[in-house]
Amino acid sequence: MGSILSLDLSYNELEGVVPSNRVFRNASPQAFRNNKGLCGELRGLPPCNQSHTSKGSKNNGHKVIVSIIASLVGIVFLPFAIICILFLLQKKVNKENIEATRRNHGNIFSIWNFDGNIAYEDIIQVTEDFDAKYCIGAGSYGSVYKAVLPTGHVVALKKFHPLKDEAIVNEDSFGNEMHLLTKIRHRNIVKLYGFCSHPQCIFLVFEYMGKGSLTHILSNQLEAVELDWPKRVNVIKSVASALSYLHHDCIPPIIHRDISSKNILLDLELEARVSDFGIARLLEPGSSNWTSLKGTHGYIAPELAYTMALTEKCDVYSFGVVALETIMGRHPGELISSLTSPVGQKMLIRDLLDPCLTFPSDQKVAKDVVSVVRIALTCLRNHPQSRPTMHQISKELLVLQPSFVEHFHTITVGDVNDIEVQ
Repeated sequence: MGSILSLDLSYNELEGVVPSNRVFRNASPQAFRNNKGLCGELRGLPPCNQSHTSKGSKNNGHKVIVSIIASLVGIVFLPFAIICILFLLQKKVNKENIEATRRNHGNIFSIWNFDGNIAYEDIIQVTEDFDAKYCIGAGSYGSVYKAVLPTGHVVALKKFHPLKDEAIVNEDSFGNEMHLLTKIRHRNIVKLYGFCSHPQCIFLVFEYMGKGSLTHILSNQLEAVELDWPKRVNVIKSVASALSYLHHDCIPPIIHRDISSKNILLDLELEARVSDFGIARLLEPGSSNWTSLKGTHGYIAPELAYTMALTEKCDVYSFGVVALETIMGRHPGELISSLTSPVGQKMLIRDLLDPCLTFPSDQKVAKDVVSVVRIALTCLRNHPQSRPTMHQISKELLVLQPSFVEHFHTITVGDVNDIEVQ
């Protein structure tokens, strides 16, 4: 600082060796008075002995080292302290959210305030570490368990099976289903309450559907009788409404890829929900949307076997199988391929109906059942382009009752096979 004209360091309790450069040499002796222990080769200052100089240098060195260590400790400790504070704040917020939810709804699971640690502990306790006696179903990706939480809320848990190594789980299916179901809302799509990713297992938490799958109901004679013709028509309407939403109201459209009776769940009022979105796909515009052959055997659209091109019409075909299965009370199997043959065309509609139920005596109900069979047949056409869209199907199912139905007992497959869905 060679431009300094005057210097006054008096009354500062300074100590140590004063430099002897020009600025300090030009200062008056009064500039250094009333300090602790200044020394040097300047006027008015006592000379510095060797021990003093060494002591000063040593003290200065210690101070530098202490300063460096303190700085390093501060650099390391500060982020750690911030993380701890954020963690404690988050834990407090989660606890408050959970308590508020328990007070208001008795339900600790939701997409917005789900706490993985608490949920995992609760689930392990109420299912006795996923004991087999709580298992209510199993599939290729996981098993489903019924859990009654401490709050009294009943949920269904989809626990994903581990693959080769116990530490490895099918995270693709888990992530896919979680991602899609947190973004979509429809009364006929199963509700996702929450999810848990834990080192020991991962699972999704769904609303509990008291009646189980459509497959289960149709295969149980007592429950199949409870699912009468109006209720079966309503199930088909519900599935069509859900698929219409996925195909036409979601951007980009969502293709379920595994519509089957085992993935249609019913609640205690026999209202239907579409479930299992583990292999669902977003239909990205401008892409080829090629896919591997996935889904449930007997419900997969025939074109996927040789083109592997995924379109909405793949779900339409699967819907047609489910609709016909619901009316027949069993999977149509080989009957699908014979419906277009001369023999199949002469088959009576009444011969397709589930023998567990009596023939519909009410004219309106009879018309509804025939309409469902007619719509299902249009969905099962071999050429995807000739199948209707789910929007057309859902819209027509709201109307039903075609006027041409006069004599229910004499109507054949051929009578309804060529009537288009508008």
